[in-house]
Amino acid sequence: MVIIYSASWCAPCRFAKQLLNEKGIKFEEIDIEKENISRQDLLKISGGSTVPQISINDNFIGGYDSLLLLDQSGKLEKLLWLQN
Repeated sequence: MVIIYSASWCAPCRFAKQLLNEKGIKFEEIDIEKENISRQDLLKISGGSTVPQISINDNFIGGYDSLLLLDQSGKLEKLLWLQN
């Protein structure tokens, strides 16, 4: 399962969701503002305080840049297979 902690104003969040949508990867989005999740809470949850914070199969990978690097290296597909 892929989870993205995001905010409505966040461009990297949009890019991450677009990449996942283009690859046909389903994800759950959690808007930190709508859910009243503070940056401090996000840090406790994910290990990072910026958005997006992306979790694949209960492992936080970081943000959009990390997602893009995983995709470009072919490692994203391997991480996704672990959830099957």
